[in-house]
Amino acid sequence: MNLPQGNQLKGEEREKLLDWSKTSLVVIDLQKWIGNQYAPYSAETVIANSAKLALHFRNKGAFVTLVHVSSKDFKDMPSPKLDITPPKLNLIEGWDEFVPELGVTETDHIISKKQWGAFHGTDLDLQLRRRNIDTIVLCGIASGIGVDTTAREAFQHGYHLIFAIDAMTGFTKGEHEHVRNIIFPRIGRIRTTEDILLAEP
Repeated sequence: MNLPQGNQLKGEEREKLLDWSKTSLVVIDLQKWIGNQYAPYSAETVIANSAKLALHFRNKGAFVTLVHVSSKDFKDMPSPKLDITPPKLNLIEGWDEFVPELGVTETDHIISKKQWGAFHGTDLDLQLRRRNIDTIVLCGIASGIGVDTTAREAFQHGYHLIFAIDAMTGFTKGEHEHVRNIIFPRIGRIRTTEDILLAEP
């Protein structure tokens, strides 16, 4: 599948990519519990690219939404019966705090979720609609879990989606490539961090 990447985008496409006044950056689960085993991009790359996007969106006066998982006792989170044992969480002190590279500001909207997706049980849809936002730029960890679930929820709510593909990563390369090649092109547009940073109104 040949998708536009980086400088392959024509100027006309860049101009039509998004409207800053109607677009929100939604950053998924870049918090201190992040581990080291990701592919195809490292956590460091994802954090760096997401931080660039967050800063750029703030400078444009666009709405930045930071999403994290948080719980006091985990009794408020799903606990279904599973065929596999889920990976252990890296619950270091301050595990639910955002990584410092994001540089959280007072203008950012914070979403605390209890499950994979950022819409269920939160005010995300309400706050986006009150600001007349119709487009979401998604990034974060992990591509096939929190990002994918939030993307499907956003699609079902009628939002336009732009995937900052090098500002997200999976637990495995296969996980990332599955959603990148099969799911994301059917519900939105795939672009690089550079494409989005170069976008004009």
